Amino acid sequence: MENALRFGLKTLADLDHLASKLAVSIPHQEDVSVLFESVPLPGGLTLPNRFVVHPMEGFDADPSGTPSELAFRRYRRYAEGGAALIWFEATAVVPEGRSNPAQFWMHAGNLPEYRRLVESTRAAGRAFFGDGPRPLLVLQLTHSGRYSKPEGTPVPMIAHHSAVLDPIHKLTLDTPLVTDEYLDRLQDAYVASARLARDAGFDGVDVKACHRYLVSELLASHHRENSRYGGSLENRARFLLETAAKIRDRVPEVFVTTRLNVFDAIPYPWGFGVSRDGFLSPDLSEPLQVIEALRKIGAPLLNHSIGNPYYNPHWGRPYDQPSVGVPVDRDRHPLQNTAHYFDITRRLQEANAGFPIIGGGYGWLREFAPPVMAALVAKKWVTLVGQGRNSFAYPEGIRDLRAQGAFDKRKVCITCSRCTQIMRDGGRTGCAIRDVEIYGKEYKEGRARAGAKTASA
Repeated sequence: MENALRFGLKTLADLDHLASKLAVSIPHQEDVSVLFESVPLPGGLTLPNRFVVHPMEGFDADPSGTPSELAFRRYRRYAEGGAALIWFEATAVVPEGRSNPAQFWMHAGNLPEYRRLVESTRAAGRAFFGDGPRPLLVLQLTHSGRYSKPEGTPVPMIAHHSAVLDPIHKLTLDTPLVTDEYLDRLQDAYVASARLARDAGFDGVDVKACHRYLVSELLASHHRENSRYGGSLENRARFLLETAAKIRDRVPEVFVTTRLNVFDAIPYPWGFGVSRDGFLSPDLSEPLQVIEALRKIGAPLLNHSIGNPYYNPHWGRPYDQPSVGVPVDRDRHPLQNTAHYFDITRRLQEANAGFPIIGGGYGWLREFAPPVMAALVAKKWVTLVGQGRNSFAYPEGIRDLRAQGAFDKRKVCITCSRCTQIMRDGGRTGCAIRDVEIYGKEYKEGRARAGAKTASA
């Protein structure tokens, strides 16, 4: 990427100058105390501040899906750092739906370890919150669909054929679609996993519907023919909404919500939340209908995302450096994509006043993220602020912000995409820059493996 697109901001005045030059709105304010306000949720729950750890996969489970000590370490650090809502990473509901041999997969055989993970995380949270309100813990339930790779080799399970994504994944029209019968059974697998999450001690579950994994792909299955799960929005949203309702009714001890892709940035009819006249323009009419339906089911809050990290990560995760092989968007500055994400969040929040929407896309701003987060909250453009890559890099950031009033620029994520690269290279994922002793080694070993594989090809 050209140097002109790299982060080079020294002050908030520099941010203002760049935003003006790019004709985008990036509000900010000096007082960040609003970020430490408690937030009541529908259903009688309360969050002790506005900070959320987004679901970030470490791919550090053993082959049975059981969390390793590295996973325990990650979640202890998030809790000690002061996040009010810790959104645990994607956890497969069936073995064939794992995206990686080291992805979380919870089942009866390893339930005690997940219970221990929850207990460890809660205990670590007391280091920040004391005896006050505790952080809430949500488990993300997933089927990887198009990106299923349970044994390390792709075994795609697709909901529809995509003229955009199929060629990238070397799929043809002969590649079979998952059947309605499989999807009917899969709903019950999600319910069973929600019961396990309840037994492990989680407060809520997320029926993952983002980033073009299976449920996300169903939402865009406009041309899935002769199917209860394709065509009309009622059909395309059927799996998400019916599964959420079943969990609400059959496992009432946990709340149910989703992380919803509201803008795929993939051309219609293969994308969800996109204008038919131009896929770079969001059309949020259908996502808003889905959110309304989720609210009726009883979801107490909503997480959302945009783009596809495998195809167009610059939309949802603006970066300085992309992962190897990822197309670089040279037409749009990362700050433009950041502002675009903020505007989508604003539109969702304004259409759902009083309903907590979790924002994202703050990572590229580095140490300037808290003043921007605070201004967005103050303007009522968002209720809660989520961090993904920066949670890897700087898990103690919320603690530092509370103590010092600012993030330490020597500790923040620098959006170098090495955490994603480790994942692409088959390693255990974390920050190779700020947590170098563990993940710097993972990065180097992964790059060496990739190089050896290329040389032998």
